[in-house]
Amino acid sequence: MSLRSIFLVTLFANCTRLVTAAESTPSDHKASIVLVGDSTVASKSGWGDAIGKLVGPGAECFNEAKGGRSSKSFRSEGLWTKALAHKPAWILIQFGHNDQPGKGPERETDPNTTFAGNMARYVDEARAAGAQPVLITSLTRRNFENGRLVDTLGPYVEATKRVAAEKKVPLVDLYARSTELVEKLGPNGMAEMEPAGKEPATKDHTHLTERGGAMIAPLVVEELRKVAPELAAFIQPAK
Repeated sequence: MSLRSIFLVTLFANCTRLVTAAESTPSDHKASIVLVGDSTVASKSGWGDAIGKLVGPGAECFNEAKGGRSSKSFRSEGLWTKALAHKPAWILIQFGHNDQPGKGPERETDPNTTFAGNMARYVDEARAAGAQPVLITSLTRRNFENGRLVDTLGPYVEATKRVAAEKKVPLVDLYARSTELVEKLGPNGMAEMEPAGKEPATKDHTHLTERGGAMIAPLVVEELRKVAPELAAFIQPAK
């Protein structure tokens, strides 16, 4: 074999090894998980940060939830467009608290009409953007009267369930799971999950401390393992 032939054979072998190595190198691409919602999901006041800490190395979590927003104002302020800009593989959507009466015309929605319509539109647009939507019912408020939990979120919870069923998307019933937890803790057992209230010596019965977020996040993860196992595979069990 001539020197030229030996050179060409060696060059071909080296190129083949380089191609094989490149093909076997793990991709740096991570699945993007985006959280959308109000302050009960948002950073420093909800359960979103705690979920983000559980996301494994194969994914990254962007918490785009923002305090005071409803299913209506989140879109009108351009926050939904910002969420979709992450090109998420999964997008978790929870609203209801600020859609209720008394929140002002720029936020209020009717559970059976405008709220349900907004949630359905989020689902459709998430899918159109290539993302898998997951709907989440509202985190319960922790208001007790005469030893019983009182809440007014029911109509928005039921509307979220209906949209999930109609659109055939995974549903995390956080309202049910958080209600169960809060009723178990009772009015005297919630101190570590509640921030200070606006008035002295009072507690905030809606938002969460860091510890509160760490208590709620496992409930979300447990439900995701049931309804969206492909997504849950990216999330580590809470310690």
